[in-house]
Amino acid sequence: MTEGERALAVFIDFENLALGFKGKKDKRFDIQKVLERLVEKGKIIVKKAYADWAEYSDYKRALHEAAIELIDIPRRSFSGKNSADIRLCVDAIDLCYSKEHIDTFAIVSGDSDFSPLVSKLKENGKGVIGLGMKESSSHLLINNCDEFIYYEDLERPLGIPPKIEQELPERKKEAFQLLVDSVLALVRENKEVLWSSMVKETMKRKKPSFNESYHGYRTFSDLLADAEKHGIIRVRTDSRSGTYVVVGFGKEEKKIEAEEPKEQKQEKERKTQKSRWRPRPRNQQPKATPAISDQAPAEQTPSEITPSETAASGLPGNGIRDVDD
Repeated sequence: MTEGERALAVFIDFENLALGFKGKKDKRFDIQKVLERLVEKGKIIVKKAYADWAEYSDYKRALHEAAIELIDIPRRSFSGKNSADIRLCVDAIDLCYSKEHIDTFAIVSGDSDFSPLVSKLKENGKGVIGLGMKESSSHLLINNCDEFIYYEDLERPLGIPPKIEQELPERKKEAFQLLVDSVLALVRENKEVLWSSMVKETMKRKKPSFNESYHGYRTFSDLLADAEKHGIIRVRTDSRSGTYVVVGFGKEEKKIEAEEPKEQKQEKERKTQKSRWRPRPRNQQPKATPAISDQAPAEQTPSEITPSETAASGLPGNGIRDVDD
């Protein structure tokens, strides 16, 4: 189990769920939908279901295939239906104290009788997730859980996932579909940055047998790059680690994203060119010799030119004669 990954124990009050499906001929309880949703929360360590299985034999095969331990509580006239509830509570409390590494308990039921169990688990530092039918779940239990999931919400897709081309090879389509489901699961869990390692870890939890080489890819990064090529996802490379980060779905958003930096780049170049421009220097006028007084004459007469001024100006010694000429 990786660092930061939660360990879950799932306890199913199957009789309560059966009451919620009673009278709905077009619907049956699908345990795979429940497990697929809960596996997004972390690694499932314990799975137990409680009921009088003589009455629910139609569901036993599917639960066995999901590796769920079936606890049979035969219904007896003097015990009533609470026998399964009491057994579930005892097993959950025992697991709470004996297995410290299990930090999250999932109670699949809507019965308010489990509210004291939820409170006791939270007192011991355990997280509690509830799951039940919307019509048959008690608000007392819902409000006491850290998180409550309605079974009806498991059948509603989150957003519009990209369409996977039917012409693709079967193994590639299978990998892309698992990739989409895993990204949707991480978005549902409000993950801000979808690192490639996080996506692969979720894919492994959803399907433990997943291996990118089976689907024709040398590395998981090759799978992500090919998925981007087919318009399934959009990725970028992290500047620090150099690994891929999934940033969205589809090609259209990528095109818009690519145009915006281009405009920003042009704007930046325009500013850079403007900053390098320098105005052409003007011709500086020669500084005039400060006048001695406001009434000073514009030109000096020959008699006012001194020998030192003549030498400084480079004129010949007969400068006075040149001026007269």
